[in-house]
Amino acid sequence: MSAKRPNILFIMSDDHGYQAMSCYGSRINETPNLDRIANEGIRLNNCFCTNSICAPSRAVILSGAYSHVNGVKTLKDSFDGRQMTFPKLLQASGYQTAMIGKWHLGHGGDHDPTGFDYWNILPGQGIYRDPEFIEMGLKRTIPGYVTTVTTDLSLQWLQDRDNSRPFLLMCHYKAPHGPWQPDEKHAELYEDVDIPVPITFYDDYSNRASAAAAAKMRIDRDLPKRIPKYTAPQELSPEEAKKWQYQHFIKDYLRCVTSIDENVGRMLDYLKEEGLEEDTIVIYTSDQGFYLGDHGWYDKRFMYEESLRMPFLMRYPKEIPAGVDSDAFVMNVDLAPTFLDYAGIPIPEPLQGDSIREVVRGHVPQDWQTSVYYRYWMHLDPVHGVYSHYGVRTDKYKLIYYYGEALGASGTTDISTPKEWELFDLVKDPHELNNVYALDEYSSIVAALKTELERLRLKVGDVD
Repeated sequence: MSAKRPNILFIMSDDHGYQAMSCYGSRINETPNLDRIANEGIRLNNCFCTNSICAPSRAVILSGAYSHVNGVKTLKDSFDGRQMTFPKLLQASGYQTAMIGKWHLGHGGDHDPTGFDYWNILPGQGIYRDPEFIEMGLKRTIPGYVTTVTTDLSLQWLQDRDNSRPFLLMCHYKAPHGPWQPDEKHAELYEDVDIPVPITFYDDYSNRASAAAAAKMRIDRDLPKRIPKYTAPQELSPEEAKKWQYQHFIKDYLRCVTSIDENVGRMLDYLKEEGLEEDTIVIYTSDQGFYLGDHGWYDKRFMYEESLRMPFLMRYPKEIPAGVDSDAFVMNVDLAPTFLDYAGIPIPEPLQGDSIREVVRGHVPQDWQTSVYYRYWMHLDPVHGVYSHYGVRTDKYKLIYYYGEALGASGTTDISTPKEWELFDLVKDPHELNNVYALDEYSSIVAALKTELERLRLKVGDVD
């Protein structure tokens, strides 16, 4: 195959909500370097994950298959590296491949990264300061801040690569995953600024399924139990304490985002200096979205919009017009076939997604997906307490089913919670505050969405 096939720089962060990116209209921060990608390429407004939790989303991206197919349904599952992945196929076709940064899919034996000429990963979540890395199986501690170190390693690999061959570099940041620890350069950023709270900050979880009220992700009640530094002074009233906690949490989070933005700028500058801009696809995304005080929460997991939606920016001057955006539905399961498409590799049968190449060129196929299927499997995990659920999202509606049980090893029900439905009219209620499932005027819509939900479940083979 021709060496003129595009290089691929795939940058992914962890838990970066689209609300904290100025190219998505952020009210709370600026991200000038990420905006460069959007301004010189495309911003996707409706990119969704199939399972809003770190390891499962990463497994979906690697394999191009849903959680029940690739085997990583929860954080307890490790990725079986013997299965097909897009890096393996790119490597076999002549690409140089590297994975640097957060892997979070297990390590050792069949769980180490496969399909890479070089890999240098954080163990588990990794840490922010003086992080340990596992380089091709060997552990070493590298002094410095993890976002900067990950970028340094990525730039070094780019400099040392074989210039005669195309490359795939997966530069995956730990940030801005908690516990949020800014670098020294940005430790005082936003110190004298009052960050505005989200519109749904004071959500009381009424008129919703019981799952919302049961979740243990509240900034005021639950965050201090997980990270004590966010415990408010005792003399504050409950409302004052909640605001105090939000300000301290969100500022640390945004400081971590600023470090990502500056380091992405270093990567973009390198491509420009080396004359690689025209021949390199650059993608920036996150493994899922994140609640930044939305609904009074931190974390993700729910099918509500802030965690379902992933930021997704893509630049490739040879094909993608500059400064455009798209409302077409895209999912993380579509990334693997997209990479293969650009590399000129036939998309094999096991992959369940579709290439978005025509979508980002501005030519959305007539039969392109107009609904997406989601499933969260970690029923009542002890830290966050979110009920398992699955659902369907269309352009106007979202139907969610909390199916109320988790099966034990024996096949019997381990834990039961209420079986409940939620329907949100996304046109009238974009913040998802009013469950209209039981209203008569929505009965025909409910019926149509249930039919579509079952169609999607059958299509992807999730029929348990």
